[in-house]
Amino acid sequence: MKRRTLIASIILHALLIVTVYILQGIIFPYIRINGLVPLLLPIVTTGVAVRQGRTVGGIVGLFSGLLCDISFNEPVGLFMVVLTLMGIFVGALADTVLTRGFGAFILCCIAVLAFAAFVQMFSLLMFVGVQPSLLLMTALWQTVYSLVFAFPIWFFVRVIGRIVDS
Repeated sequence: MKRRTLIASIILHALLIVTVYILQGIIFPYIRINGLVPLLLPIVTTGVAVRQGRTVGGIVGLFSGLLCDISFNEPVGLFMVVLTLMGIFVGALADTVLTRGFGAFILCCIAVLAFAAFVQMFSLLMFVGVQPSLLLMTALWQTVYSLVFAFPIWFFVRVIGRIVDS
């Protein structure tokens, strides 16, 4: 990758991550639906991993995860590790067996969002004793709410990918 292309890629991905972080962490907490806030940064990580592969997906996952930890007051490093690994894993799938299209993106988003919901709810299930059925319904609705934003995020990920590829 040329130096100019690398710099453009870093700047564009950083702008996307910061924009989505502002939406997820600052705007959407005031636009809750049934008390739920969508998880947008995992969608960005998934989109970039599907479109650009494991290396860029892992890097975006690292920064997205760090911002998720800050946004959701999670233990520092929890989402950073999870989204980095998800970016690498989904990117590796895209590099080998998945097509780099919208269908693969949506399927991967569902899997990543479900896993992120599990990570968020693990302590509630194991240590607080919240009913699994309540957690499952919350995870399902949060995933559906988040998937609504997969369409516009995919559009921006594709635009960035085309700019970087050219």
